[in-house]
Amino acid sequence: MGQLVSDVTKVLEYQDAKKSASNQRQKILAQIAQDEATKTNLIKKALAAQRAKYGASGNSGESFSENAVLKRLREETAQPYDTKRQENMDKIKNLKVKKPNLVKVWLSNIDKIAG
Repeated sequence: MGQLVSDVTKVLEYQDAKKSASNQRQKILAQIAQDEATKTNLIKKALAAQRAKYGASGNSGESFSENAVLKRLREETAQPYDTKRQENMDKIKNLKVKKPNLVKVWLSNIDKIAG
């Protein structure tokens, strides 16, 4: 009887751990989405500031490569978020829950069960 209670407890703990891991994954994915939105807003602000700076100095869009400026701004702004995204993806990969193998437990405790 004690073995049965132990097995049921292990299954319930596994299900709880599985739900907890799923919740943590959802939180991490929500954080990634929020970081992407923040990164996009920073790029837009930096690009607007760069355009204003060039416009104030008398340069027009024809005198500099807008694509080059945009590329540089994306790289500068995106780097910390890309690092954070990779860290979050690593966290998701590490959120594995080991499923209990009740057959192995029963076989290892066969003497207790039979005796």
